[in-house]
Amino acid sequence: MCKSSSIIVTGGAGFIGSHLVERLLQDNRVKDVTVLDNFSSGKREHLAPHLDNPNFHLIEADLLHPEELPQALAGKEMVFHLAANPDVKLGAENTRVHLEQNILATYNLLEAMRKSSVKKIAFTSTSTVYGEATVVPTPEDYGPLLPISLYGASKLACEALISSYCHTFEMQSWIYRFANIVGERGTHGVLVDFIRKLRENPKELEILGSGRQKKSYLEVKECVQAMLHCVEHAGEQINVFNIGSLDSVDVTEIADIVARQMGLSGVSYRYTGGREGRGWKGDVRVMLLSMEKMQKLGWTPRSGSAQAIQAAVEALLKG
Repeated sequence: MCKSSSIIVTGGAGFIGSHLVERLLQDNRVKDVTVLDNFSSGKREHLAPHLDNPNFHLIEADLLHPEELPQALAGKEMVFHLAANPDVKLGAENTRVHLEQNILATYNLLEAMRKSSVKKIAFTSTSTVYGEATVVPTPEDYGPLLPISLYGASKLACEALISSYCHTFEMQSWIYRFANIVGERGTHGVLVDFIRKLRENPKELEILGSGRQKKSYLEVKECVQAMLHCVEHAGEQINVFNIGSLDSVDVTEIADIVARQMGLSGVSYRYTGGREGRGWKGDVRVMLLSMEKMQKLGWTPRSGSAQAIQAAVEALLKG
């Protein structure tokens, strides 16, 4: 980012987006931050602390209504595009949701950026674009990319659209392939699911799949630091980076951490899948991203997956 940057954050009322907005407003190089959100999943209370800040602006709009976008993008220098439907499981029930809310929404945004001469975009993609990778930890140049969920497919399509717009219209992009991001203000995912279930029944916990699915987790504030570090230090036309931790934990370990943080003991676990069972259709059983490229760029996660989960559960229980 340059001095006096004017930035727009789509999905800025969401989990990761609200943390990004908070961090950007603390940066004295940023002139103003505008959030564009339709509040389908984002929460107004996430933005409440900034409403009196003269450098903060809020636009309630939907990326599926492109007529609303030119005014929002006027005078902006960069877009952080976080707006999406993040529910991986939903694609097996509703095959249009990720097409519309991820792919078409991204296309509409890119078109509006082209017409408004906004040249820089940072995009939150996902580790699920790799599918069930045979190389673990998985590097950014792994291929072929064969997602096993419609969510992963939609994010990969968005990456392709962004790449093609960058080459065709002289734009620049930063594409982040996230591990599981957890922390304060989280609205979905395994931690939110386990806390809800254990509050309803402290004696038994239903665990989707075999409990042996093993993945990487990163605390949200560290995630935001990594996102901004990429923009500061990676200057190619298209910059693709994994963002995650250096280790992984399985679902049963997560259940142990959540139960312990909630002060529960003797909880009985009930698994819905077999020994190698997935939690749902499209659930990747093993995910650990190579962080070598980020480390060469000068960023290394401070905490491991278990520490990130512990901090996230503590924050969620207070919330």
